Amino acid sequence: MTTRTPMRRAALATVAATAALVLAACGGGDGSGHAVHGASAAPSASGSIAHNAQDVAFAQGMIPHHQQALEMARLAADRASSAQVKDLATRIEKEQDPEIRTMTGWLTAWGEQVPMAGMDHSGHSGMPGMMSDADMTKLKKAEGKDFDTMFLSLMVEHHQGAVEMAGTEKTKGAYGPARTLADAVVTAQNAEIKEMKKLLGTG
Repeated sequence: MTTRTPMRRAALATVAATAALVLAACGGGDGSGHAVHGASAAPSASGSIAHNAQDVAFAQGMIPHHQQALEMARLAADRASSAQVKDLATRIEKEQDPEIRTMTGWLTAWGEQVPMAGMDHSGHSGMPGMMSDADMTKLKKAEGKDFDTMFLSLMVEHHQGAVEMAGTEKTKGAYGPARTLADAVVTAQNAEIKEMKKLLGTG
């Protein structure tokens, strides 16, 4: 009996160590299907973070696109006269700010450059729907009903550009979460385009 006890203890210790290793191996994610911060940017054997150049281009393009939309939306609080325009601007900010954080996380995990907030958008002027510096300057100077009309007109164009970019991602992207986000962008922004055209009297 006495000779079995040390062997049994050794066996239990081995099982415990093995279980700990298995748990550690399974703990590489945050439970959402996304790689946690600091995880390897290389695709795993299961391809859980596999992506292609289109996914990178989508995130790197949509981040500054969303940042400009937030810049536009934040002007509405002090300049818009319509409660409907203010409400729309608030919703745009609530939708797009988390999406920026999500896409920033992807680029960080992939080891790709993340566009910096507050950057001059002139370098993105060729991107679909992006406002020129001149348009942004005019919007910042507008107030009341003039602001409402200008904001809605510019944001319709801005949203249409985002829908176009998201459509490309849905067709050519490889990363599942990015394609899912692109689909959400198309759905949400098409609905807001319809709403804004109605407010403008053109829908």
